[in-house]
Amino acid sequence: MDISESFWNASLEELKQGYIEESDSYFCLLCGEKIEKGIIYPHEGIFYEAKRYMRVHIEGSHKSVFDYLIGLDKKLTGLTDHQNHLLRLFYQGKSDKEVQTEMGIGSASTIRHHRFALKEKERQARTFLAIMELLKEKDQHAPAFVPPHKTATMVDDRYAITEEEQKEITKKFLPEGINGRLIKFPPKEKQRLIILREITRRFETDMIYTEKEINQVIRDMYDDYVLIRRYLISYGFLERKADGSQYWLKK
Repeated sequence: MDISESFWNASLEELKQGYIEESDSYFCLLCGEKIEKGIIYPHEGIFYEAKRYMRVHIEGSHKSVFDYLIGLDKKLTGLTDHQNHLLRLFYQGKSDKEVQTEMGIGSASTIRHHRFALKEKERQARTFLAIMELLKEKDQHAPAFVPPHKTATMVDDRYAITEEEQKEITKKFLPEGINGRLIKFPPKEKQRLIILREITRRFETDMIYTEKEINQVIRDMYDDYVLIRRYLISYGFLERKADGSQYWLKK
């Protein structure tokens, strides 16, 4: 299951809880962890049924759904750095006076004004969501867009990719499919994004790779592995340690 697609297709309630329920398991929308139903999971001397253990997983791996969501790129949350800081402090249960003191801005009434502005943003978001839901029922010509990956570092027009475009570009540059060779690294940024997304399918989600292992996986597809590796990192598909000793897929 594609984590980003599941994340963006989830309902508001599912996003708030951080997971979705499937027929035989619970699926973490934040990292893709799957907890099978019907199994008892031990954790620190306590045994949990699957649904409760999923909540334990989220707390242990992500701290909270709020912390995960607030940590997403500002292009995905629509929040300024200032608003992000305010929401973090509000979530911690700080009073207006405490927030004002910590941020060193205005007065307690200034913070109340910011609360009002955020509430207004919430009302606008709810209205917009309702409009878009109603539009889906009438707009028969809307193309099916591929959702951006959650770890994207720069969401812009390059991410306006339809499912049809993705199939066309993938077939053009990877004619033998994901297990074949990349015949050429595309010249256009949108095309590169599509191909980079396909290349990530060669990597295991929960595996830590050495630089040599990363290079080999890429080299199996394309000779200029340094170029591809650099793009995978800059587009937010791969993460690495500062010394380059370990690499892994970002979730």
